[in-house]
Amino acid sequence: MKELIFKGLAFSLILSLFVFPLLAQQQAQTGKSAAEKINLNTATLEELQKLPRIGAKVAQRIIDYRKQNGNFKKIEEIMKVRGIGEKTFARMKDLLTV
Repeated sequence: MKELIFKGLAFSLILSLFVFPLLAQQQAQTGKSAAEKINLNTATLEELQKLPRIGAKVAQRIIDYRKQNGNFKKIEEIMKVRGIGEKTFARMKDLLTV
């Protein structure tokens, strides 16, 4: 009986030391990304550069595209900007809004 209690306590300790902090970190990152979505229609050059695989040149192309064609109606339209393909879009789609 004592052995069973000891195993239960050891298991609880392992959970509290390793699993729970990982879950908390994952939850914090999920909440953070939802709060920090970048609006393609209002984002500055600096804000656009926070997106994965977007440097200063591509960020400027996004702004230029927006000036020439008007606001983006849906986030998928960003793939019309030179330098942003399906793979790049897949990495950033959860960070975008219009």
